[in-house]
Amino acid sequence: MSPAPRFARVGHVSLAYEALGSSTAPPVVLIHGLGQQLTGWPDTLVAALVHAGYQVIRFDNRDIGQSSRLSGKPRLAWLYLRAQFGLGGRAPYRLDDMAHDTVSLIDQLGLGPVHLVGASMGGMIAQIVAARFPAAVRSLTSIMSSSGDPRLPKARKDVWKLILNPPRDPSLEEEIAYTVRTWERIASPGYPTARGVWLERAKHDLERNAPAAHGTERQFAAILASGSRVPLLGLIDTPTLVVHGAQDPLVPVAAGHSTARHIRGASFECIEGMGHDFPEALMPRISRRMVRHFLEADSASRAFASQYGCVHQATRDSLRSSIGEPA
Repeated sequence: MSPAPRFARVGHVSLAYEALGSSTAPPVVLIHGLGQQLTGWPDTLVAALVHAGYQVIRFDNRDIGQSSRLSGKPRLAWLYLRAQFGLGGRAPYRLDDMAHDTVSLIDQLGLGPVHLVGASMGGMIAQIVAARFPAAVRSLTSIMSSSGDPRLPKARKDVWKLILNPPRDPSLEEEIAYTVRTWERIASPGYPTARGVWLERAKHDLERNAPAAHGTERQFAAILASGSRVPLLGLIDTPTLVVHGAQDPLVPVAAGHSTARHIRGASFECIEGMGHDFPEALMPRISRRMVRHFLEADSASRAFASQYGCVHQATRDSLRSSIGEPA
């Protein structure tokens, strides 16, 4: 399903992206999580959104896939310790910079306000975009993500131990084995994925991602250094849907509840049996719920325009004037 990627220059980074569906259809922008490439969004989910009448844009965040790589090896242990006390720290860049990447891409592609969907770290980025650049967003969907409140429950101990201790200078076979083991540890217990599927995905992702060059570590540092988004979430007035797995071992479901609680009017959907992945069996349910959310947001926007005689919509010039240069 994937076409050849295109590239957009935003600030000093180049972002690889794909656009599927009609260019005249309402746009949906997908932002994926830590170490995840645009290919991490299931083709079945993308196809369902396109079939429902949307143009879908998915892209590689900075430092992953075919987008630009930065430099520097962060002190993750120190950043993690500070994060436990709600403190930030020095990192090559922060989530705010990744939010600038996203809104700059929206501007450069001339998309106007979009339905913005983020998963895990991508949900954090999407929250920042919705709070700081409301004119760019017509609806927000935050999946398996968090408010960043340091008081929230942490990941299950065995999961943290695995993620914080990747193999040093691994062979390709060792890296594939570690990736598969990680996915099996965080995957949905109620909707199991065959080991062979994880194996093929790991091989494909590692081939597409080479050379990794500590990109995932820098993304992780961005999360740790960015601190809590709780004060920011109170600024969001965009229609918001929060989706979370009840059995998520990496980002516990309390994080989803926290996100929804701090965004005025947010809807919360908890899915039993779901972990920290996108199992194929759940794609029909998740895609239907997303489309319903998009339609409700568009209906509310039309009602507002009818009542007040205006449409809340950003022009490219007004968007650009609010976008600073990312780090």
